[in-house]
Amino acid sequence: MYVALIGASGDAGSRILRELNQRGHRVIALARHPEKIAVFEGVESRAADANDSTSLAKHLAGVQAVLSAVKFLDFDGRRLIGAVHAAGVRRYLVVGGAGSLEVAPGVLEMESPKFPPHVKPEAQKGSEFLSMLKQSDLDWTFLSPSRFFVAGQRTGRFRIGKDQLLTDATGKSSISFEDFAVAIVDELEKPQHIRARFTVGY
Repeated sequence: MYVALIGASGDAGSRILRELNQRGHRVIALARHPEKIAVFEGVESRAADANDSTSLAKHLAGVQAVLSAVKFLDFDGRRLIGAVHAAGVRRYLVVGGAGSLEVAPGVLEMESPKFPPHVKPEAQKGSEFLSMLKQSDLDWTFLSPSRFFVAGQRTGRFRIGKDQLLTDATGKSSISFEDFAVAIVDELEKPQHIRARFTVGY
């Protein structure tokens, strides 16, 4: 598949790029600093700003799907959605956040007393972006990681949930960047959550 990945140099984006490449997808890898993007055969690195909707739309034109792995505080949601739409791409997959997941009926993770205050602005912006996607006409998917989203191993073994935070038998909620990449590329190849959010965790 021919896809574009916005934020290809970040923690999640770099793992997604590797996963896409290993599965034989052709990728336009976009980042503000393309020199930080890993070099792979079949990957074209380009400089792009998620807030420059006109320029971004030109980079996205012609691809079959767009994936984005950009911090929510670093872009204007309406401009990014507008760029995907202007490029004529319908399939859009987003690296979401855990803050908008439920930890109890009607209670979000970011509303928990233990939620780190310095993370809350990013979580709130992610929740707002999810609402924007629901109002768009794109075939979007918003994949939320677990509470702890960290470097680890690619095991290919994880659980899938919907809108509730996943925890293991000890109460820990976690997923590696590597296994998250597996999950989002699985969704790209075999869509199961069109116009929906889902989550992954151990």
